[in-house]
Amino acid sequence: MSDEKIPASLTKRREFLRGVGAVTVGVASGLGAVAGDALAQGTPPAMPTGIGSKPPTKATLEANAVYAHELAFNDTQDFQDAGRGLIATLPSPGIIPSSKGGAAWDLGQFSFISGGPENNAPDSVNPSLWRNAKLNMNHGLFEVVDGIWQVRGYDLSVMSIIRGDTGWIVIDPLMTADVSVVVWKQLVIPHLGDRPITHVIYTHSHADHYGGIRGIVDEADLKAGKVKIYAPAGFTEAAVGENVIAGNAMSRRAAYMYGNLLPSRLRKYRPTLLSHELDQSFQRGISHSLEYRPVNFGFRTCL
Repeated sequence: MSDEKIPASLTKRREFLRGVGAVTVGVASGLGAVAGDALAQGTPPAMPTGIGSKPPTKATLEANAVYAHELAFNDTQDFQDAGRGLIATLPSPGIIPSSKGGAAWDLGQFSFISGGPENNAPDSVNPSLWRNAKLNMNHGLFEVVDGIWQVRGYDLSVMSIIRGDTGWIVIDPLMTADVSVVVWKQLVIPHLGDRPITHVIYTHSHADHYGGIRGIVDEADLKAGKVKIYAPAGFTEAAVGENVIAGNAMSRRAAYMYGNLLPSRLRKYRPTLLSHELDQSFQRGISHSLEYRPVNFGFRTCL
């Protein structure tokens, strides 16, 4: 595509993002120099203790200001794309109950994320990340193209539904049964029809792409051959390796990424790229006995 066909605002945005790496390296280098000076002086700076809200550092403010100045916030295409094809949503405020008590998913707690393409990010949050959080507030059942739909905004991942010859083909049944059963019964069946699920595809071994299977598939139907589940070769080994063998490390990583161990009053400004947070019904265990067939998705050899 020639530059003549690309809007000037979009070209500016792309050019800026190409240079983001240099900005990040520069900020990191500056932090390294500060740490080096502190060590050289022999007296480490006092570190605050306990859980509490702390203001952003000077380095964070400066890095966020670069994004705020350079990004083309008048480019509204991503907001148009995010809302295209919407068919229906769950009733406001988007609370899905958990079988363990409380809510498995509660969009209402993110009502502070509002606005359109304009930059209204807090100075402690990267403006590009805040913009993405606003886009993630688009939720519901969407038509992608004729015969393909997606459920978005109610979990870490999205569920895709394809109309097959004899029933539904589901790609990635979300993270937990609590969420998958609700979106299936309240969105898919009422608006697309009550057809049988004939095939389920797990794209990969992250729990948010298979953990909700029991909300939409009955094991008796699976054993009777009414439903077939397909997954990449080596799926079980990968799932066990990440969720069991490395489970403690992955749980700690998730805590840092999502801040899910922080008190609710301190979790307000922490959007993430994938979604708002983890499904609260999710558990690390994967006592997951449903059989599947390894299949070639074009990126590895089949068994």
